[in-house]
Amino acid sequence: MFIDPHVHMSSRTTDDYEAMRAAGVVAVIEPAFWMGQPRTSIGSFRDYFASLIGWERFRAQQFGIVHLCTMGLNSKEANDEALAEQVLDLLPLFAAKEGVVAIGEIGFDDQTPAEDRAYRAQLELAKEVDLPVMIHTPHRDKTRGTSRSMDIALEHGLDPSRVIVDHNNEETVEEVLKRGFWAAFTLYPKTKMGSERMVEIVRRYGAERIICDSSADWGVSDPLAVPKTARLMADRGIPAEHIHATCYANAVAAYHLDERAWTDRTAIDQRTLFAGNSVLRGQSPVVE
Repeated sequence: MFIDPHVHMSSRTTDDYEAMRAAGVVAVIEPAFWMGQPRTSIGSFRDYFASLIGWERFRAQQFGIVHLCTMGLNSKEANDEALAEQVLDLLPLFAAKEGVVAIGEIGFDDQTPAEDRAYRAQLELAKEVDLPVMIHTPHRDKTRGTSRSMDIALEHGLDPSRVIVDHNNEETVEEVLKRGFWAAFTLYPKTKMGSERMVEIVRRYGAERIICDSSADWGVSDPLAVPKTARLMADRGIPAEHIHATCYANAVAAYHLDERAWTDRTAIDQRTLFAGNSVLRGQSPVVE
């Protein structure tokens, strides 16, 4: 079994869900994200957050996968300060909903003062609602941004064991692990961390507090990155217990997941509707 603890399924197709289930993915975590272009009103955030706990959760279940999510204001969108304030006011409502397992993905993009304020506010929210935090580390000036993200989390009194630092690479992983945080790696086909590099990370550092995810979205990405990386690890002689930890068990521990959600999951019945809508477009429904 595999878990993909960072994948933006709202931007993927039903074919992806089918392929992920066939590859052994039993559960996904979808972090709140931006759209590729700025949202312009609080209503678009409200509807998006509602879709993460509503339609998308239903859609995943229709293909045999448990869908969980995180709630947060993405760092890129924190720079529209007037709108960001409205989103921060809205977040507590959604953070308390069923299926929400963390506050995230939050942190830095350009490391602006506005991003800093939104990040700090959401760390406080995580403490109030007693949820872990998923940190988005910046793509530019990553090493400094990663250190700064951890510094601020500690300043706000968060236990490192409750914070998952994502988008790591070879330059950041050692500090993240030494400071006691979870180190997650997004496995993209061409950028960030590819599967080959991930194998070497696990070979060097072992499996403790290391997590693999795909971060698949509307760009060039691969929702099968976790099972593909697990197979490559096996081919390269990585111990089976390390593969299980980095591609499944560590995500369960970091996000405090209840495995009964997929071991005892509801049988697929594609005749079921959500708000009157079906995933089918004329196809015969699958009924287990």
